[in-house]
Amino acid sequence: MPLLAKILLGPVLLAQGKWLRKTALRLPETAGPRSGLETPDQPASAAPLRLLVVGDSSAAGVGVEHQDQALAQPLARHLAARSGRPVSWQLVAKSGVNSLEALDLLARHQIGPASVLVVALGVNDVTSQLSPRHYVANLRRLCGQLMEQAGVEHIVLTGLPPLHTLPAAPQPLRWYLGRCARQLDRALRAWIADDPALAYCSLQWALPHEMAIDKFHPGHGQYAQWARMSAEIIETGFLRHQPVTESV
Repeated sequence: MPLLAKILLGPVLLAQGKWLRKTALRLPETAGPRSGLETPDQPASAAPLRLLVVGDSSAAGVGVEHQDQALAQPLARHLAARSGRPVSWQLVAKSGVNSLEALDLLARHQIGPASVLVVALGVNDVTSQLSPRHYVANLRRLCGQLMEQAGVEHIVLTGLPPLHTLPAAPQPLRWYLGRCARQLDRALRAWIADDPALAYCSLQWALPHEMAIDKFHPGHGQYAQWARMSAEIIETGFLRHQPVTESV
């Protein structure tokens, strides 16, 4: 259906895409540290849990003012509270990157050891029209590389947001982006279902009136919910039965 729609609506979609790129409010990448250490209120004598967050502008926290309101740092804080362990975290993210470009982004950064990886990529794969097959193949390569390079054991992959409700995009572009996003999300979930080292974090609950001022990125409440959900997935799915004295 998206291919047929692209053919039939091509001139309209192209014009609306150019209009959106020209008129969209450009928010800067979020201020604040890209790495740090979060400690629980009552620290245990356990080795730190090492967290790596990789992604696009949403992973970078675009839409809020500081990293302590975004994804990576609040996620580390939640994990420290839930696990009772200190959490050493690192963020590698850049606005505009898709799943293929994220591989080049990683190559330009020094990646520390990490046992848990959270990935937030996909919206720019939709806008750059990558196929579901190439999207998943790129993510496989990215995750495999970080498992080998950083020692990653557990991975949470964030699903596509509900682009069919994206307030920044006019119709029928909004409808078309939503259809493409659902295709990528289905392919992502099918891959995750086959691998116990992977977990899925849905963003389908996100509501358009809660988005940032640019009507494109998450707002404060959405980042907070995303961080809480990711922490719960990691703690209940991966860490609950892991000895707290294990070095990671």
